Amino acid sequence: MNVASLCRREVVGIPAGASLHEAAALMCEEHVGALVVVTDAQPPQVVGILTDRDLALDVLGRGGNGSELRAGHVAKAPAVAVPGTASLQEAVAAMEKAGVRRLLVVDEQGGVIGIVAAEDLMAAVSEELAGLVRALRSGIERERAERKVHRGVPAGRPRFPGFETMATQ
Repeated sequence: MNVASLCRREVVGIPAGASLHEAAALMCEEHVGALVVVTDAQPPQVVGILTDRDLALDVLGRGGNGSELRAGHVAKAPAVAVPGTASLQEAVAAMEKAGVRRLLVVDEQGGVIGIVAAEDLMAAVSEELAGLVRALRSGIERERAERKVHRGVPAGRPRFPGFETMATQ
């Protein structure tokens, strides 16, 4: 599985010169927690990623109202990116190294094809673990069907009476 397969959210961009009020309104309208901040150039270049957490902690949490700031001022730059062919392990390593919760996913030419968040990676890993659990349970069921079940305790095998500390023969 590669990270491109996890990119299910539409990437929402905002100009670097947009106000923080415009950024928050766009996040609300699009139901996203992060915006890709871009230049006005053609084609646009990525400046960084602006998250709802950045607005809360870096602006409001510091007592500011952000009226003088623009999206490009608060966006975390440079944005951390991984190729769409990167594995889950590579994406996790990139997040860990950069200390971020979101990564841009890019194609071979460096164009943004998606964004992947830590929760996307956790969901993918959870699905893999759930598959392993199903495989283990299936193996147990197969063993039950194929093997004769022995009932009773064979002679010479230690018995452990309930809540006692010593085994009896």
